[in-house]
Formats: sequence, C-alpha cells, structure tokens
Amino acid sequence: MRWHHEHIQEDGVMRHPSDSEAWKHFNETHPFFVAEPRNVRLGLCTDGFQPFGQSGRKYSSWPVIVTPYNLPPWMCMKEAYMFLTVIVPGPTNPKQKIDVFLQPLIKELTLLWEEGVEAFDISKKQNFQLRAALMWTISDFPAYSMLSGWSTAGKLACPYCMEDAQSFRLRHGGKTTWFDSHRMFLDQHHPFRKDRKNFLNGHTVKSLPPTLRTGEEILNQISELGLRKVIEEDVQVVNSRICKSCGWKKQSIFWDLPYWSSNMIRHNLDIMHIEKNVFDNVFNTVFNVKDKTKDNPKARLDMLTYCDRPQLAKDASGKYPKAAYTIDNEARDILFNWVKSLKFPDGYVSNLGPCLETNKSRLFGMKSHDCHVFMQRLMPIAFRELLPSNVWQALTELSLFFKDLTSTTLRVADMERLEIDTPQIFCKLERIFPPGFFNSMEHLPVHLPYEARIVGPVQYRWMYPFERYLGTLKKMIGNKASVEGSICEAYLMTESTQLFSHYFEPHVITRDHNVNRNDDGGVVEDHKGNLSIFTYPGRLSGEAKKKSLSLEEIKTAQTYILLNCKEVEPFVSMYVERLQEEYTNLSQDQIDENLETYFSIWFKQYVRSNHIENAFLRSLAHGPLTSAICHSVYFVNRYKFHTESHGSARSTMNSEVCISDPNVGDYYGRIQEIIQVEYREEPLKNTVLFKCEWFDRTMNVGVKKHNQYKLVDVNHRRRYKKI
Repeated sequence: MRWHHEHIQEDGVMRHPSDSEAWKHFNETHPFFVAEPRNVRLGLCTDGFQPFGQSGRKYSSWPVIVTPYNLPPWMCMKEAYMFLTVIVPGPTNPKQKIDVFLQPLIKELTLLWEEGVEAFDISKKQNFQLRAALMWTISDFPAYSMLSGWSTAGKLACPYCMEDAQSFRLRHGGKTTWFDSHRMFLDQHHPFRKDRKNFLNGHTVKSLPPTLRTGEEILNQISELGLRKVIEEDVQVVNSRICKSCGWKKQSIFWDLPYWSSNMIRHNLDIMHIEKNVFDNVFNTVFNVKDKTKDNPKARLDMLTYCDRPQLAKDASGKYPKAAYTIDNEARDILFNWVKSLKFPDGYVSNLGPCLETNKSRLFGMKSHDCHVFMQRLMPIAFRELLPSNVWQALTELSLFFKDLTSTTLRVADMERLEIDTPQIFCKLERIFPPGFFNSMEHLPVHLPYEARIVGPVQYRWMYPFERYLGTLKKMIGNKASVEGSICEAYLMTESTQLFSHYFEPHVITRDHNVNRNDDGGVVEDHKGNLSIFTYPGRLSGEAKKKSLSLEEIKTAQTYILLNCKEVEPFVSMYVERLQEEYTNLSQDQIDENLETYFSIWFKQYVRSNHIENAFLRSLAHGPLTSAICHSVYFVNRYKFHTESHGSARSTMNSEVCISDPNVGDYYGRIQEIIQVEYREEPLKNTVLFKCEWFDRTMNVGVKKHNQYKLVDVNHRRRYKKI
C-alpha cells in the first residue's frame, strides 16, 4: 500500500496514477493526508447490467465498485482488489436517483476522510489511523450523467465545453451534431479556421476553446443556480425548472465530500465505450450498413444545407452518387476475406471470422476489445488500398490517436502534442464525412488527451476491468428471484476465501496464486556459479523429438549463446580489444563478422589454457552436445510460442517473431524449430533456442515502411540470405 509513495518516478513519464498531475495536486492541497503514505486513494465505478440477458425479462441492477490506487501496476485494477460496496436493486434504472443509494457510501467516505479508522499494518507490526479519499469516478457516458449531475444528452452533452458547446440540431436528420465544433481548438493561425468551403458553408471560426472550470467554480455555479440534491424535498419541482436553462440536472451527492471540489478531475470519460462508438460509426458508414450508416438520404440533404459539397447531391436519375468515404461490394468482399484469413496470437483477440455478415455488409457481435484491436491495429491496413488517400490518412491518424492515448506508459510531452493534433484530426474528418456523422462520441475524444495528461494512463480509468468484474458478479446469481441477495451472499463468500488465501504457503494454488494461462514454470533450480543462460525460466510443451545437430547448427547455436550470456561479456570485450590492437581501423560490421566466425573457437582455447575454475564456464566453452530435443511449444515470460508447422491448422498464430536492433533496424522471422540444447557434465545444463527463417529486411524490397504513420509491410516471399 506504500508503493505509490516509495517508487521512483521518472520526470515527464506516467506509468501509474501516482505519477500524474492530479495526484500531485491532491498531495499539495491536502498535506495532512499525504503525511501518512498508507492512506488509501480510491476510484469508484458503477454500471448497470441485465442479469437475465437480452432475451430475458427486463431487469437492471447497478453494482457500485471501489478499487485502491496505492497498489503497484501489476496488482492495481485486478479483480482481487475490487470491492463491491453498494448494489442498487432493480428492476428499473435508478438514473439520477442513484444518489439515494449512495448515501451510506458517501457517509463512510466522509468518516474515512475526517476521522479515519484504526488499522493494523502487518508489515510494520503497528497500528495506525487509516484515512481514505475518493480520487474520481469511472463510468460509461450515461452513468457519467447519473454520477456527476450533468446531462450527457442534447446540445450541452459535453461536460467540458458545457454552455460553450457549438453543437446544433440538424434540420433534416433531427439529431444533435458536433459538426464544425473542433476548429475553435486549433491554433489561432491555423488555415482551417478561415476555410469557408469544407466546413460549415461560408463560416469562419475566431472563437477560442472553452475555458476549463475548476471544481470550486462548478460548485459555485450549482449553488448559484439553486439546484438541490435528489434526497431533498421538492427536488423534482425545483430542479426541473432550473434544468430548462442549463445542463445540470441535480447537485451530485459527491459534492458532500469535503475534498471533492479540489480534485482536478472528478469524473472520467470512458475511453473503452468512446472508442467502440467511434469505430462503429466509422465502420457502418464506410461499409454503408443499412439502417446504421450515417450517410443516408437525410444526411445528404443536411450536407447540402450546411456544406458546400454539390458532388454528393442527387444526379439526373434521382439517385445519390457514391461518396468517397464508402466502399463498394467488391472492396467489401476483399476486406472480409482478408479479415477471415487473419491469425492473431493466442488470447490477443476473438476470432473475427464469425463476426462477418457478408450478406448484410457488416461486422456483428464484436465486443469492445475486438473493436479496440480493429481500430488500433487493423484499420490503417484494412482501408489503405480501398479508400482515397485523404480519407485513409484521416482514419489512420484517428487510429494512431487511440493507439497513442491507450499506451501503458504516457509521456507528458506526447499528451501535449496530442492536445494539439487531435482537433486537427477531427477537422480532417469533418472535411470528409457528413454532419450527421459527428454525434457526441465524435466530439469527446478532443478532451481525452487533456484527461490523460492530468490523470495518467487510461488502463486505470477505463471500463475493461470493471466490465469483466461485472461478468463475475453476474455468474454469482444463483436465485433469479433474488438477484441482489444472491450476489451479496456469493460475494461475501468470495471475499472471505480471498482473505484466508493470504495465510496459505506460496506453493498452494489459490485465487491469488493461480497458475497463469501461459505459465512458464517459475524459478529454475539454481546452483552455485551457474550462468544466467541456464537459469532462464521457461516451459516446453508438445511432443519431444530427438534431433542430431549439424556442425553448422552447433556453431551457430554456440555463438549465439556465448554472445548473449551475461557472464561471457568480459571475455567478449577482451577479444574485441585484442582484435582492435592487432587490426586497426576495423568497422563495427567487420568486428561483428569476426565475432560470429571466430569467437567461439577463441573462447574455448582461452578457457582451456587459462584453467578457468568455474565448471559452468568450462562446459559452456566446450559447446552443446550434438544431440538435442525439439518441442513444438514453448512458454516464456507468460507468452506462448510455437513452430510454424504446429500452428498451421490453428486459428491462432504464435510463430512469428521480431528482434529489434537500434543500430540496424528490426528483423522479422518465423519459428521453424524450438530446440533445447544440453551441455556436458553434471549438473544438468540446458537452454532453449528458436531456429527461425528470417525475412529479407532490405528496404523497399523485403520491407516497406510508411515513415509518417510508422506502418511496416513485410514481404513473406523474400528471405534473409545471411541466415
């Protein structure tokens, strides 16, 4: 629980919420709280789920979950550290009245802030006064309104722009659009601001972006408006009258927390749902999916009303021409066949093949994570040869925006760059897509880089871990006549067993000490003087086959092992120094070539003639045995690798590898054999090698790179001849 206070932070880099500006601001504002590092920082999440599925009777249950942020990244956001505090009972959605059910929680949080509770620190064997603070909430956009009190529907849906939002209602589509709402975020001298043709027809933008309000300013505004809490008398009469002239629906119960107004970010925008909604809009429009596309007759009429795009008006036959941002049936079939042929690493994403509905030109049943992978990894490749260059570039920049934003390590400088680049990306999209394309989900991303810069990595603020936890709660329902009661009983049992599991020995398999899906076998038995190359944990699997190594294979394996063994590095340096003394002006390529050819021979002679005492080094110098064992699968570092032949008939692919060299670039290859080589003498010494075929890395022959977007194409028909 003290990790957040004791870990070493790198300036300008955020790997955990404790590295963020919001966390540091909280520390400066409340020094008495920071004085005790064991005080707990919490995040709160709520979301509704239907316990009976889509086809069952309508029922909406709303668990409220809190999770501590004191923990290190490898423990934070894990299910074991998510605590169910409230269950708002069904069968209906509580909406703004969720505050009624949050009263006990808010009262306890206030107590934990003002007085604290006595707790025992088992690591220091002492009692201390434990306090807690709620840092922010996490929810999808509808629940954002329930928790914050700000309406997330209509023209004022953006909780950052608030009354300064430039959204408007479409004349023909009848829905609210955020079209041309992003030029005000651009630099004052950006040419897009003066563009009268490609945005709102004849319209230029001089306005500045909305000023972000502090918590104190927002609380003052709510107080001046006279908004009441939902637990107060005559709340519906008073609030309904005030709501007509502003975006607020109520005074949230979270304002009762003494420190809430001082928090820089109080409610987080959920990137998981935003990314999925943006992807759905893009895909449905590009594929012209019936009843889901944003390019329909009403959208064309709105386009003619608000934009200068006469080429998309009805032609002489009364039909609308195909837009540049849509693809035809032939291109759709090409893309669908490509998606069906894709293979991903085990556990990386769902099988996308069954999600394709060719007759309806759509992807069906994709989960949020599937959309996440398609958006960030596949979309730039999928549309590159199917859409015009300007459309592809805009969508690729959108893809890379989400990729940069969801990185596990964020740099403040990168987020500041994204704050500048993101409005430009959405302005480019506005020059292409119809006004009806831009609902609130296509506007909110412009504020995401700011949130990331203030609060830190999104992995601690998005809904993925909480959605998985809701799935666990849903499985706890044993009696469908008493949904909440079933969940409570099962949760208490789970919480008890979780507590007891901490008292078992480490080797006992419990909920906390469960074997990982790609378990690598753990720590290898070590011996005095053993070498690092022989102690690397890994687990072989599949049928074992004996193999006799050729002289060339033995030499290649021996050279690779020597050059990658930490204990041999001093000998490598010695060899290079002697080589440079004998042959001056050697290039690095010549030195590398000499090492590959002669170092293993020199090392063997050196160990023999200098009577090296370390028995492991002597065995290493003699080289591996000619007899080796081959397996088809190997688990290492919690990853699974298998040979190309083993995975040929599988729907997943774990045989392709990449080696990065900062000096010469990346090497791309495919695993042909997984070989365990052994060395003579006791104790048993072995290590595992991948024998790969490498693809030609010659630029513009075997490998092509798109420098602007950092996309890499590898020609699988060309091989690297050196190996």
